[in-house]
Amino acid sequence: MSVTQEPPTRSRTPDTEPPSILTKAFDLLRAFNPHQRVMTLSELARASGLPKSTVHRLLARLVELGAVEHHRSGYKIGLGLLQLGAGTPAGYMRDLGMPHLSQLHRWSGATVHFAVLRQFDVVYLEKLNAPGSPAGITSVGGRLPANCTAIGKALLAHENFDDLGAFLPQPLPRMTARSVTDVDELIDELRRVRVTGIAREEGEAQPGLSCVAAPVVLNGFAIGAVSLGFPTGSELPARAEQALSITARRIAEDVDTGLAGREHWFPREV
Repeated sequence: MSVTQEPPTRSRTPDTEPPSILTKAFDLLRAFNPHQRVMTLSELARASGLPKSTVHRLLARLVELGAVEHHRSGYKIGLGLLQLGAGTPAGYMRDLGMPHLSQLHRWSGATVHFAVLRQFDVVYLEKLNAPGSPAGITSVGGRLPANCTAIGKALLAHENFDDLGAFLPQPLPRMTARSVTDVDELIDELRRVRVTGIAREEGEAQPGLSCVAAPVVLNGFAIGAVSLGFPTGSELPARAEQALSITARRIAEDVDTGLAGREHWFPREV
């Protein structure tokens, strides 16, 4: 009796495994951006790198799920995704922080940012523009390399420096000629930030723009950060850094007060 053996199957690795439908759906969703909030099927196919037929099928399903909506002859991100995003702990912190951020914005006359750290990027949860401010590269939901921004440095300053030295890419991302790209130089700066509680950058993310930032610290962890952005060469109001620190502390206090029974939403020092 003969036995027919099937050919051995090759185990797929993440590098060789073809993208799943879910991966393709996220590639399609990420094609939308602050500069192209409404896109046609052809534009989405070009931006996502997916075939038109695949984009057509994905759009039909995403529309059914409320993740994408029709907009005249094109498509836009659906409000269903906004609802999901607002349900995160970061969204909860942003809601609690808005009164304090608005007060700082009115008092300072500067652009106010609120952001969190994700890996080695900052993700912006809120941006309140200063009247007449020049066009900037930041936007709500946008990401920038943490080493190039004051708000990112305020967050990184509360990470473990040994871990940063081991895992940060070398060289670090560069956005302008002033960006700090050496890991050791960055960590030396982060040590000073941890002591003073204030991070600074001048033209490191965008020429002509500067920022100062303070971390929102809870249980020894920087769960977020607040920054003031202003044109390089101009001056912030007197005591602006003090007001920035007070704003960050008040947000942390409100988050701590509101976490009764939900302490697991944010990390605790071990």
